[in-house]
Amino acid sequence: MSKPLWSYSASELHSAYRKGELQPTAVLEEVLKRNETVNPNLNLFATMDVDGARTAAAESDKRFAQGQPLGDFDGIPVTIKDNIHVKDLRCAWGSNLFLDQISPEDELPVARIRAQGAVILGKTNVSEFTLGRGNVSTLAFGTTRNPWNPELTSGASTGGGAAATASGVAPIAFGTDGGGSIRRPAAHNGLVGLKPSTGRVARINGLPQILHDFEIIGPIARTVADVALALSAVEGPHPHDRSSYGFTKGKLTPARKGLKVLYVPQLADMPVEEPIRISCAKAAENLASIGFEVETGAAPFDVALFEKHWPAIGGSGLAWLLKDTDWEGNIGTAYPPMIEKGKSLSAIDYVDALMAFREIYAQLAVAFETYDFIMTPSAGAMPWKAEEFGPPYHRAFTGFVNSAGLPGISIPCDPASDGMPIGFQVIAPFGADWDLLSVAAAYEQEFPWADRWPNI
Repeated sequence: MSKPLWSYSASELHSAYRKGELQPTAVLEEVLKRNETVNPNLNLFATMDVDGARTAAAESDKRFAQGQPLGDFDGIPVTIKDNIHVKDLRCAWGSNLFLDQISPEDELPVARIRAQGAVILGKTNVSEFTLGRGNVSTLAFGTTRNPWNPELTSGASTGGGAAATASGVAPIAFGTDGGGSIRRPAAHNGLVGLKPSTGRVARINGLPQILHDFEIIGPIARTVADVALALSAVEGPHPHDRSSYGFTKGKLTPARKGLKVLYVPQLADMPVEEPIRISCAKAAENLASIGFEVETGAAPFDVALFEKHWPAIGGSGLAWLLKDTDWEGNIGTAYPPMIEKGKSLSAIDYVDALMAFREIYAQLAVAFETYDFIMTPSAGAMPWKAEEFGPPYHRAFTGFVNSAGLPGISIPCDPASDGMPIGFQVIAPFGADWDLLSVAAAYEQEFPWADRWPNI
């Protein structure tokens, strides 16, 4: 096999292991060497577990030798965002305040992939409290950088996981998305990133949910097949998560011809940078060329209503989390104003926000009576300096999807003239996650991107 082992997709590894062409231990060692090469420039990990990964890979070798793999993830290297519990590893949440926090057990999605034999490399860097303003740059762990240009941000808040996958350190990263934290890093790194519907991936044994129920666990990968493999591994109900009831296992099927797509190139008067505008308009044309009916129009929801109430969620959640904590001087500069905002809000303000988001869900549900999908850019801004916060409009297209609980996926489209990746977002009705993957697979088949690699 001619290409480096670290560059194999999870789906390729899945097949090669079962054919006896590769062994998990050999793949892991090449992935670890790749990390030694790229990590000094990118700063990917908060905590690594090399010994644990080697043990898991060796056990996987034995199972494949006996013809008894545990599941689809047996022997597959993965990374886990450092706000998701992994048993016996530190879960610092990107903060000095939690450097001594050791996870007593796996959060449910981690338990599910571990039961299938996944090889967990460690915990990738995250914006503090997952409330980054477009970058991963923390007092606790420093700055994570984009493998396409290390001077620039990899995105927030799953920037560590996205940069790891983009640079060849594990084919799949598991992250969380509370307002775009999977989709925007995926776009900035040339990857596919799925934010599932609220409840599709059950969550128990996790950190406090300071973003109401808007933060969902999902995968980032180089190919749609890998994202599908990951979603299948972690989705499904659990009796301790009432929001997960009603969800059953899905599968990837071909997208039907003639599905209707509303393309929304801009929200209200928020800017969209020119390379993104050009690339996403071309992606809309591409969708039309492969059989989708694409119509360009305005946002089918009240953008001002969303913008008015969205800050209440993060501010209130953070103020609650740190109410009994000596945080002054120990957290990043972005967070004291958020805490003060949260403290200033009343219970009425919080309920006002929740009611506003119910209205936004209703407005989008009406739109889905006409359209099968809504398409937007994944981010309003190209990546900026890694140590700096992003412009306010960078996150324009993602948070409203979380507020409505809908599934959204970021799909790579044509890169900018300097080679930096760009992504477009497709949104589906509640529960239609696998339909999103079908759209992404149809696009990938005609306009592939998986062979684009950063020169690092």
